[in-house]
Amino acid sequence: MTLSSHLHPELLTENQEMGAVRDGFGLGLVEAGEHNENVLAVCADLAESTRTLWFKEKFPERYVEMGVAEQNMATVASGLANYGKIPFIASYASFSPGRNNEQIRTTISLNNVPVKVVGCHAGISVGPDGATHQALEDIALMRVQPNMTVVVPCDKEEARKATLALAENGSPSYLRLGREKTPLITTVDTDFEIGRAYELWKSEDPQILIIGCGSLLSEALKAAERLEEEGIGTIVLNSHTVKPLDDATILSYTEDVKGIVTVEEHQVAGGLGSAVAELLAEHSPLPMRFVGVKDQYGQSGTPAELITHYGLDSEAIYEQVKDLI
Repeated sequence: MTLSSHLHPELLTENQEMGAVRDGFGLGLVEAGEHNENVLAVCADLAESTRTLWFKEKFPERYVEMGVAEQNMATVASGLANYGKIPFIASYASFSPGRNNEQIRTTISLNNVPVKVVGCHAGISVGPDGATHQALEDIALMRVQPNMTVVVPCDKEEARKATLALAENGSPSYLRLGREKTPLITTVDTDFEIGRAYELWKSEDPQILIIGCGSLLSEALKAAERLEEEGIGTIVLNSHTVKPLDDATILSYTEDVKGIVTVEEHQVAGGLGSAVAELLAEHSPLPMRFVGVKDQYGQSGTPAELITHYGLDSEAIYEQVKDLI
């Protein structure tokens, strides 16, 4: 196999370095603010949790505290963006875009203004906070909105790069962030571009293409390593941009593999897997399996317990690949 260059040197070892994706956003937001004085942070009373606190401390005059009012936050941000500002609005994903979806649709996407919706604590790995705070439908809500870009970084460093890129892309955007520390997959030198998917792993004779987004890509790589030991070749693709999907890159692999497995910490319905299935149905139909939450709500538990319980870990990915083979 070949593990792609510029990935973290301790990836897939006992010494894997860990980092919180939300920390990467916080660092990237401060950096974006240093580059462009029009960048603002707008928060719904969760500055510490969303890491917008770091921006507030550096640029207090460009920080807007909205209180627990996500609908108002989206609408105010649309006005700011209409007059040249680049607001990043931050809350838990259950509340933004969960609570304020109509305001995002009507005042941001419809008007095509460059508000950056930052959904923190997404997925079941929020853990003990339970079902009410575990956003599992947010990608679906955002990717169906015209004009909206959707990015799901795989680790802390990719979140930093994504924040910088979204500050400059000039369009409505959704950035999805997890809470827990997860393995660092990429480095400062790893390529990143919105709308591009990147190969993380490729066996000499790949049979299955694994496409993932977010921190579960580390589980996909563990599964790929185990499959390699059993003589089953795979390709692992990081599709951090769910919309616009990198159609050309994904389709370039379809003639050489027997099937595709998608991996995401989100409902199977409406997420990355759905986007890939729509692409394949039109251009290159292949057998597929979907690793994601299957029409259920979350529950309280440790992140590791929940990832295993809902069939999102490396064992589940391994089993889905074996099933396709």
